[in-house]
Amino acid sequence: MSLKYSKLGARQKESDIARLMTMALQRPDLLSLAAGFTDTDSLPLDEVAAVVAKLAEEGDRSPLQYGTNQGDADLREILAERISRQDGLSSKNGYRPDGFCVTNGSQQALYLAVQTLCDPGDIVLVEEPTYFVFLEMLRGLGVTAVSMPMDCQGDVDTQALEELLQGYEESGEISRIKAVYLVSYFANPSGHSVSRETKQAVVDMLDRREGRIALLEDAAYRELYYETPYPAESCLAASAGRSAPVFYTATLTKPFASGLKVGYGYCSDMDWLGRMLAVKGQQDFGTTNFCQTLLARAIGEGIFDRHLDKIRNSYQAKMNVLDEALRFELAAAGWIWERPLGGLYLWLTAPEGVETSFDSALYAACLEEGVMYVPGDLCSAEQKKGKTIRLSFGVLDHQSLREAARRFLAATRACSLKAIGS
Repeated sequence: MSLKYSKLGARQKESDIARLMTMALQRPDLLSLAAGFTDTDSLPLDEVAAVVAKLAEEGDRSPLQYGTNQGDADLREILAERISRQDGLSSKNGYRPDGFCVTNGSQQALYLAVQTLCDPGDIVLVEEPTYFVFLEMLRGLGVTAVSMPMDCQGDVDTQALEELLQGYEESGEISRIKAVYLVSYFANPSGHSVSRETKQAVVDMLDRREGRIALLEDAAYRELYYETPYPAESCLAASAGRSAPVFYTATLTKPFASGLKVGYGYCSDMDWLGRMLAVKGQQDFGTTNFCQTLLARAIGEGIFDRHLDKIRNSYQAKMNVLDEALRFELAAAGWIWERPLGGLYLWLTAPEGVETSFDSALYAACLEEGVMYVPGDLCSAEQKKGKTIRLSFGVLDHQSLREAARRFLAATRACSLKAIGS
């Protein structure tokens, strides 16, 4: 006799990222260009130790106590000022601290948003490609992801999206669409950033639906630009005075120390935020108070931004190493990709005749050579088998990146020879 699981429990399966990580641990000889880990050597050990030492010297034990469910008031004040400044807003017209919630990473913020909006069978519209862990989360909740039409620049084709929405309205199915999800800055996986014009057009489109469809903006990589910030303001700024509810999510740990696991969201709809906080209170009583205090100090004392300057240079250098190691041979073979201006990924499109999915000859050849990548079909709502791959350069050092590139090139050569032989 076995347990009878709930519908939620029965839907669950091992995540693709967990499978990739397990494979990497089981094969220590593998060089992983798959998992989007940050650079271990650049993690701010000394800086974190100094903040902790200062807290200990002050003798304040409150950071070791439970905090509030919504998040540390000082940190929310800092976040309100920081995001307002990034969007070019004055303190008078900026975002309110009480609109923020602090979460266990930005993934929890996204999960709370979907949990409070969607029932099984509902629809969230996503870009093509999009963040594959978000797609896994939707499947786990029984929510259907539907790809939006995209233009040749990698932005949402807003005219075609309007036609898509009208089609749902004509069929009487529009009530199933609960949200649009945009990964708006140096996106995982593509490295693309959403233009100001596209954001405004999407907001206008949702505004015409009188607030019945929400906008989820995932800005996890907004601060991981290499040289200059992407100039488009957030969807929050674009939605000012409009009816479209916007939930903006980001992380404080990807750009600082990923093990601290502190993210946040800002919601333009206070009723929706209240419902998310009610669910959050049932889950965890509040995000780790100690890590929030540490991060508030790090931002307030300039430690956070000095570290950001360092890792921006580091990630740009790593991107250059991997790009240069691959470009000459792969470009000649018909592979295509653009050099990103921020983030942790290269998004490659293979030439005609080359498949890249888990069961492809290329993936098998890469494992044989001792290198891993993320197949692009994981980043498609419909999981269409295609010819794209995501390569992450965040965690490997320069020498290891060059070796990983050498192994990847060897795998592509082996596949080409087999194709010629057949």
